[in-house]
Amino acid sequence: MTGPVGVGVIGAGMISEQYLDNLTTFPDVTVHFVADLDVARAASQAERYGVPASGTVDELLARPEIEIVVNLTIPAAHVQVARSIIASGKHAFTEKPFSLDRETGRALLADAAARGVRVATAPDTFLGPGLQTGQRLIEDGAIGTPLTALVLFQNAGPEAWHPNADFYYAPGAGPLFDMGPYYLTALVQNFGPVARVSATGSTSRQTRVIGSGPRAGEEFAVRVPTHVSALLEFEDGGSAQCVFSFQSALRRTGFLEIAGTEGTIVFPDPNYFEGDLVVHTESSEPVTVHSVADAGRGTGVVELARAIRAGVPERASGAQAFHVVDIMESMLEAADTGQWVTVESTVERAKSLPDGWDPREATL
Repeated sequence: MTGPVGVGVIGAGMISEQYLDNLTTFPDVTVHFVADLDVARAASQAERYGVPASGTVDELLARPEIEIVVNLTIPAAHVQVARSIIASGKHAFTEKPFSLDRETGRALLADAAARGVRVATAPDTFLGPGLQTGQRLIEDGAIGTPLTALVLFQNAGPEAWHPNADFYYAPGAGPLFDMGPYYLTALVQNFGPVARVSATGSTSRQTRVIGSGPRAGEEFAVRVPTHVSALLEFEDGGSAQCVFSFQSALRRTGFLEIAGTEGTIVFPDPNYFEGDLVVHTESSEPVTVHSVADAGRGTGVVELARAIRAGVPERASGAQAFHVVDIMESMLEAADTGQWVTVESTVERAKSLPDGWDPREATL
């Protein structure tokens, strides 16, 4: 086939705005349909972005012109909706996390393999110029062999500003499952798969209070650890120290550094597509490398579309996303047991995109 790849979107909530801002302007994909349980909300988003049709999930899945379905539902529904997409014979691109546990993640991968379709996933921030520039620098030997990494994500939690913050403290979220995929995907892209992990965890308060919006003052239960510290050992022998926390009054977010035999790179925030990198070596002053992105969320959908047409593997693959889920599950198990936990899954590290790769270029 030639020409743009047909796309449908399931889920018309807040995150859909970031996706539709981009997907409706990328020439290699065409958005045909927006679906939601709230069909009025789906219609509103479709009208806002000039998408020609909207309605129910079943109506979307019946459309033959749609090849890729972007799954923007809540984390608890990700696997169920993705399996419905696959059952209809369409490729799925799902928001993170890929799944809430290993069992459902394996089932999703098995479904895709049996149907001969692809299941790709966010985060696709690692495809942006920021993280791709860093990966290319490492591949080109800018810091020698990468040996160690340091990840810091810590703040007091989102309940002060988010009107429905209880979502962040339910299974499938917390600082680890909510933010971990961005940082862990970046680590896997530069070190390869993780072999084993050790970790500790804690929960500072059993309840929290929503601080803004119509539910302000409402108390809710905390159902996940609000702080996880972990040591990761990669299959190639490298290591990383990681902190994911919603219980620190001292805010440190977006910090990722990788040190090698010849130097260190401080990466931009893995939650974004762009940002400055700083390269430190013993023999020279630090060098800042600027990166600017012309696109954001949805970039991975374009990369998937081009990979489908070319018959090559996509970079934001379900296999990589499952490995990240396996890492996070292993962290929680290590924190519970106080023992090292082996990460049973593995994945082949994706090579960096060619310099100048542009999701806004018409290639199909």
